[in-house]
Amino acid sequence: MITDTEIKQKGIHILSQCLGDVGAERFIALIKRERFDYTEWKQGLEEELTLEEISHNAMLLRQQNKV
Repeated sequence: MITDTEIKQKGIHILSQCLGDVGAERFIALIKRERFDYTEWKQGLEEELTLEEISHNAMLLRQQNKV
């Protein structure tokens, strides 16, 4: 079984590969700052989407959930 620390390390590595170091930091800051239900967002996510499409869909969901 993978540990929480290993999951965090792999997550940071993948984010950095896809977004670059600065983009990964911005993504983490956005997730921490915003009220964001990852589970709800993930339910409609398809594996075939590009990173840009995933980002766009996440932003739309955030807009819909603003109170």
